[in-house]
Amino acid sequence: MGVIHRRKNDGADWEWEGVDVYSYNSNEATKQVLIGHADGAHNFEVRYFTIPPRGFSSMDRHAHDHGVMIVHGRSRVQLGDKFEEIGPGDVVYIPCYEPHQFENLTDEPMTFLCIIPPKPLDVDPTLKTMTAEAPAVTG
Repeated sequence: MGVIHRRKNDGADWEWEGVDVYSYNSNEATKQVLIGHADGAHNFEVRYFTIPPRGFSSMDRHAHDHGVMIVHGRSRVQLGDKFEEIGPGDVVYIPCYEPHQFENLTDEPMTFLCIIPPKPLDVDPTLKTMTAEAPAVTG
């Protein structure tokens, strides 16, 4: 059965009913998993990140591809050794293992949606059930 998470507030700092907000890195950025294993989605995750004014995401490299869409604010994205300015509605593809980072260029929160393949499921031998991997603290 499908799941709906209704947005609870306006402005750039969106939150949704039934969705936890996780600390993402040391500069008060946050991550929310909007659709994932807990919702029955085992083929992808939709995540929402909030980067504080003038803040940064972590410098990351992953074994999976990313699809990112900027929702609020302006950002400078680093893709490998290339830097580009992007804004609301712009879409970024990040291939696997490409170093990447987002810098908020504004005095307001910058937010983006990020779609990735699912986190691996672990089998809990004591429960004989599959459970989602604990949320990562980096994107």
